[in-house]
Amino acid sequence: MQKVFNLFGTLGFVMSATIAVGSLMLYTRIPSITKHYMGELKLELTKMVTDVVPGQIDDVMPELPSATGPAIETPKLPF
Repeated sequence: MQKVFNLFGTLGFVMSATIAVGSLMLYTRIPSITKHYMGELKLELTKMVTDVVPGQIDDVMPELPSATGPAIETPKLPF
């Protein structure tokens, strides 16, 4: 019976040490993991926006005028 309790105690220690080490490794790598996924997200969003925006801009933009008027006169200063 003592051997069974010793085995359970050893297994519990190994499991707890594994969880602690895994949590520490994850905690130290969170910035790089976040940077990686944010980079992928930005790349995908950029692709989506560049596919959608040019067509919508062409629909909304008015035609440029072929001629312009005279220059606007600056207001006179009171002094």
